[in-house]
Amino acid sequence: MVTKQLTGSPDEADLRRADSLGRQIFSDVANKWALLIIEALGDHTLRFSELRNEIEGISHKMLTQNLRMLERYGLIERTVHPVVPPRVEYTLTEPGQALRVTIDGLCDWTHRYLGHIEASRHRFDT
Repeated sequence: MVTKQLTGSPDEADLRRADSLGRQIFSDVANKWALLIIEALGDHTLRFSELRNEIEGISHKMLTQNLRMLERYGLIERTVHPVVPPRVEYTLTEPGQALRVTIDGLCDWTHRYLGHIEASRHRFDT
């Protein structure tokens, strides 16, 4: 897989700058719902209701907002099939798949250190 990267101003990608596009993308994409949506989609194409069933606790409104945001950033593709009733499906794009690799690493890290973090929280709270 070849990842095409667009060149732009380094300032636009600088997460330390409050006005950078990089920080806006990071802020929007690094929320629990977006990360869980990307993880749930994985290599699959899923309908809205299937995604909602995969992600326990997400509301209709939050799923809709996050799907729109991920589509706007080009991380997911929304396909509307011309049937009655309309069938809408979501799948990860190439950049979405690339981000998923990072999210998989975060999930692996969470599983690996969950016990340590839980013990630290317990010590801190007592």
